[in-house]
Amino acid sequence: MTKINAADAMLKVIEDWGVKNIYGLPGGSIDSTMNALYNRKDTLNYIQVRHEEVGALAAVGEAKVTGEIGVTFGSAGDQEPFIY
Repeated sequence: MTKINAADAMLKVIEDWGVKNIYGLPGGSIDSTMNALYNRKDTLNYIQVRHEEVGALAAVGEAKVTGEIGVTFGSAGDQEPFIY
């Protein structure tokens, strides 16, 4: 059986949901996710934002316009509350 890490498993689920764009701001706590996302650059489009709150708003805006699921990533730390 092939081993898969948590980041790859999460992105597989996100792909299965039909998500095309992921918004966010990279940081140390999501390095493995960013590496896994890089390996999926042909199927998932990562859009880097300047602030976590902007990523959340962009994902909501995309969801409202397209009717699809909007996704944003943020790293753990003092800026995390801005995603919610």
